[in-house]
Amino acid sequence: MELILWRHAEADDSTPDLARELTGRGRKQAARMADWLNPRLPQDIHVLVSPAARTLQTAQALGRYFDRVPALAPGASAAEVLAAAGWPDSAYPVLIVGHQPTLGQVAMQLLTGQAGDLAVKKGGIWWFQNRERAGQLQVVLRAVAAPDWL
Repeated sequence: MELILWRHAEADDSTPDLARELTGRGRKQAARMADWLNPRLPQDIHVLVSPAARTLQTAQALGRYFDRVPALAPGASAAEVLAAAGWPDSAYPVLIVGHQPTLGQVAMQLLTGQAGDLAVKKGGIWWFQNRERAGQLQVVLRAVAAPDWL
């Protein structure tokens, strides 16, 4: 299974939290990352998005169908994100568009098996894949990218 974590791009600091929208810079970040992602994404990818306005706007930059998933809203746990993705057993690849610190917590758990937090840059992605070797599940970090690197 492939699992891509995409943090929403830069958003304004208004309230309420779910209504926060991308800034002009955030729209450019989302478009840059979408341009990099689109030719690399598997055709059968399932895109799951938090119901927050900023994540919906980030996902729209892909120009693909996506599902809003309330369990991915700000404050979700790493376990909720992994459950929504079907990790590690999903039959299809999944792209999650979500929030910090949750995505960093998911990345830490996948990389180390420990609780903790890693920084996922605004508009950035962490791309994971799992495989089985000698009867054990292994996690492979395939890519880390941020819009300002592309």
